[in-house]
Amino acid sequence: MSTGKIMIVDDEQDVREAIKLQLEGKGLNILEAENGEEAIATLNQGDHLVNLGLILCDIRMPKVDGVECIDYIKKHAPGIPIVVVTAFPDAELATSLLKKGVKDYLVKPVNKDKLNSVVDELVAAGKDVEL
Repeated sequence: MSTGKIMIVDDEQDVREAIKLQLEGKGLNILEAENGEEAIATLNQGDHLVNLGLILCDIRMPKVDGVECIDYIKKHAPGIPIVVVTAFPDAELATSLLKKGVKDYLVKPVNKDKLNSVVDELVAAGKDVEL
């Protein structure tokens, strides 16, 4: 089982707080980033690239947006599962992100039960192993 360390990447602090509170109640360790640039910087600190079990990533953010952030993560840490959490559903974008390997695409406000089941499933499954 991978470690229960999850990163929430979202430019809205209240969204990060709500998700963080929900997941910390499950005993998960939460890292936060307010945009893709901060997420990438955080990923490159310490052992986060190795120990991160899941990334929840918004799409529309200042500086480095979610698509750029996801591309970076897929290139440098392809085993970390990513779930998109966005307020702007876009079927075409969702399809292209799922083809890139994003595990799920959740629309805000995210249903708590849905978020819990997705997080539980992905954390239990562990990282993708690149063969």
